[in-house]
Amino acid sequence: MQKLKGCIIGAGKQGEVHARTLSEIPYVEVVGICDLNKSRAEELAHKYGIKEVYTDHNEMLAKSDCEFVAIVTPDHLHAQVTIDCANAKKHVLIEKPFATTREDIHAMLEAIERNNVRAMVDLHNRWSPPFSLAKRAIENGDIGEVHSGYIRLNDTKYVATDMLAWSANSSILWFLGSHSLDAITWLVNSRVEKVYSVSREGVLKNLGVDTVDMYQTTLEFENGAIVQMENSWITPNGNTAIIDFKCNVLGAEGMINVNTSSHDLIQITNETKTVTPDILAKPIVEDKMVGFSSNSIRSFIDRLIDGKPFLVSVQEASNTALAIIAILESANTGKAVKVQYEHSLASKG
Repeated sequence: MQKLKGCIIGAGKQGEVHARTLSEIPYVEVVGICDLNKSRAEELAHKYGIKEVYTDHNEMLAKSDCEFVAIVTPDHLHAQVTIDCANAKKHVLIEKPFATTREDIHAMLEAIERNNVRAMVDLHNRWSPPFSLAKRAIENGDIGEVHSGYIRLNDTKYVATDMLAWSANSSILWFLGSHSLDAITWLVNSRVEKVYSVSREGVLKNLGVDTVDMYQTTLEFENGAIVQMENSWITPNGNTAIIDFKCNVLGAEGMINVNTSSHDLIQITNETKTVTPDILAKPIVEDKMVGFSSNSIRSFIDRLIDGKPFLVSVQEASNTALAIIAILESANTGKAVKVQYEHSLASKG
């Protein structure tokens, strides 16, 4: 079959996940990569056999003959790039979150719809085996009607202080909260109706990063379910894994517990430390990335080819972003906030 041609915008750590995954798909050719840091883009281009390197994404869109673009820019810089790609008639895979303001969400949905392009947001926990199994169990009626839940997705301080140069321009809610909110919304199978959130800051500011440390949020869903959600990036750097991810869903007839941070399948210990290696998100088998973080990218390509709906619709992703905006407002005002959803567009899913 003829190879599907793609480009990547953003050559950071997650940009490399996209570059590696796409390069390992035999029916895909990555023809261009763009980053404001040219040397970083050149490094990935050399590593993964990408011929064209750009520092201006509009120049890449004009010169490249790509059919899709993976947008892997920082959380707050998705909107204009997405709109430019849509206007260039390119299908888009957007790293989470969809966007971080109501204005950006509306403008992106409008551009995607007007240009009749397909779009998916990489909320990849829907491809995580434990969450996929939990979803099937709920759909099969194994625990009855869902009444409540708890989900916790935290990072160590290292992520905010060292891994991300732009953490002060984002929030743990955008960086991790979008993942946890999408996962629990998918399991509950309902939109969030109202939120109440409290936050705390000080730890990261004392370390020179001007961002909130943590959010504790109560989510009320339209179907009556109630969920507690915890997000922080101040867990200690001595934790055996960067990510602390746990979930519980309680139904009328049963319960599901998910623990992907202390799963005890493998730990490696030496004289100075113990680590819990990643076996779910980005493990390497036969020199290929095979976890759910790459499977979501492969799924995007497969759905472009077969025309079937994406596992994450662009409307679901925009609804998640709108709910996070309500959470931020609640934490800032100290009041419960009802989520204001945009007029639903029939965007390509």
